Amino acid sequence: MGIDVLANARSLGPSLGERSGEIEAHGRLPEDVVSDLQEASLFRLFVPERLGGPELDVETAITSIAEISRHDGASGWCVMIAGTTSLLAGFLPEPHAQLIYGTKDSCTGGFAAPVGKATITDGGLSVTGTWEWGSGSEHCTWIGGGTRIYNTDGEPVKRDDGLFAPFVFMDPSDIEFLDNWKVTGLAGSGSTDYRTESAFVPEGRWVQITDAAPILDGPQWRFPFYGVLAAGVAAVSIGLLDGAVSRFKEVALSKKPQGSSRILAERASGQTVLSTAEATARSSRAFLLETLGSAWETALQGDSLTIENRRSIRLAACDAAQRCCDALVSLGREAGGTAVYLREPLQRFVRDGQVASTHAMVAQRIYELTGRLSLDLETDTTLL
Repeated sequence: MGIDVLANARSLGPSLGERSGEIEAHGRLPEDVVSDLQEASLFRLFVPERLGGPELDVETAITSIAEISRHDGASGWCVMIAGTTSLLAGFLPEPHAQLIYGTKDSCTGGFAAPVGKATITDGGLSVTGTWEWGSGSEHCTWIGGGTRIYNTDGEPVKRDDGLFAPFVFMDPSDIEFLDNWKVTGLAGSGSTDYRTESAFVPEGRWVQITDAAPILDGPQWRFPFYGVLAAGVAAVSIGLLDGAVSRFKEVALSKKPQGSSRILAERASGQTVLSTAEATARSSRAFLLETLGSAWETALQGDSLTIENRRSIRLAACDAAQRCCDALVSLGREAGGTAVYLREPLQRFVRDGQVASTHAMVAQRIYELTGRLSLDLETDTTLL
């Protein structure tokens, strides 16, 4: 009997919603919340079954992320980061995959852009760097960081085997966390900067994401990492909007706007904003799952995803994050003064959605990328 991660998400979600304010104030996930998410296998979405993981299909993984996010954005964000990073288990050499993902509490994360500096040393790499956006890294069992290889003269180089920009996995004992995550939204995700100095990474404990070939055979590992990451960010946005729609209904049925003889639920503007937000959440989810489903069918046949598969995933993810953000703002505006208080859950959904929409994988500039590809213009598809 496999691990029913989606059922676990549905069971755990309400308790996270009740603690959402506490999680935000804490600035990171409390230890018992981390333990609950670990026990539910929500940090290990794509870990292979042979390593004790759930080895989810992409649609179930994305739906699980959205389910947690509809209750608490910070928890959903941390599930998204760890869950999407776990896709790399299928690209790691067996000994490293076993070491990093072979325990029930395994949790990985990090910032993939190659901003760290790696130099070749006996038996591996020596890594120095500072990375931003270390979401959930303080509870990770292994912490990743994108790097670029340099020679002793400080020039970027490529090894004979083609290695030039590996995403390396580092022991938490080699990492210093910088307490600078003071933000307007997703505050409870603990996405602080982190750094290391001359950390040793043994040979092969890395994945060069831009051109890595999977070691395991399976449809999950025929998906591009950046595409899955983008879909995960979109899932958080969709989940946030789901949660905000539910909360707005509660507010609308009890709030009587100042100077009005009717409750908000009886006003045309409230009804319109609610319906528009619901339609946005449902249509965004449908578009995203449609593109993922089509790509899954391609992957099931043993084929690599086409450029069109990849383009469609990124378009759906970007569109979901941007439209959900706009819908969240509209709900907050329509709720009026009620939504300005920090005690009101609706304002947290709005702020979390605004931060989620700025992620590089779903930012507005992705429309340009997908538009160029649609027009058959020459386009750099390295991060597609």
